[in-house]
Amino acid sequence: MSGIDGGTVGLHVEQHTGGSVATVTIDRPGKANALNSALMTELAAVLAELGRADDLRVVVLTGAGGRSFIAGADVGEMAGLDPHTARAFIGRVHACCHAIRDLPVPVIARIGGATFGAGLEIAASCDLRIAVDTAVFGMPEVRLGIPSVVEAALLPMLVGWGRARQILLLGDTFGAADAAAWGLVERIVAPDKLDAAVAEWVASLLACQPGAVRVQKRLMRQWEDLPLRAAVQAGVDAFAGVWGTGEPEAAMRAFGAAKRT
Repeated sequence: MSGIDGGTVGLHVEQHTGGSVATVTIDRPGKANALNSALMTELAAVLAELGRADDLRVVVLTGAGGRSFIAGADVGEMAGLDPHTARAFIGRVHACCHAIRDLPVPVIARIGGATFGAGLEIAASCDLRIAVDTAVFGMPEVRLGIPSVVEAALLPMLVGWGRARQILLLGDTFGAADAAAWGLVERIVAPDKLDAAVAEWVASLLACQPGAVRVQKRLMRQWEDLPLRAAVQAGVDAFAGVWGTGEPEAAMRAFGAAKRT
């Protein structure tokens, strides 16, 4: 654990019928959950360990308190970087994003407030994003003399190149309504509805077949890097591959039985 001043990563795992749901909380009191090196190292390690759990079904990633999801990387630490330490620091940001994307199950970003810089890259790395309607977003790096990098590269896939340029080149702050309209978040709700909305998505994921969900996430990761013809073929291979696992056969028998009752 990093301690109070440096923050910590909380982990809570609940057992459900068919598997477990993990909630990972970035908790850095007084710093709006900004990420320093120790916190990023801890976060990547927690996520990697979760990924080894065979019964894991869903991960919910959130920030402690009601003010922030993650308000970016620690500016105080960045101010002391040099070319060598800067490469190591941004490598830790990427390691956190990669650990999220590398999890074999869906990750829901529970966004309860301000989401800036590295925090927005973390959110973009998640599979699904739900935010309070009072949340604010932005990529202010250019105003601090640095470019937005690593998983900022995901933004054009989410919002298109025009909006990505607007977000990254202007460095302006924007609200939850714009984030939803642009496709950056999938849903916005009132603050007192956030937990219920997250629980609704978790329940939907738990209602799906666990093996199929893992295959679907892995396939979509492949689609990001493949040309269309190869992406289609990867889908054919994935479809054929699930037969023989027993999961589709059992699920379809259950579906047929339910239709007959």
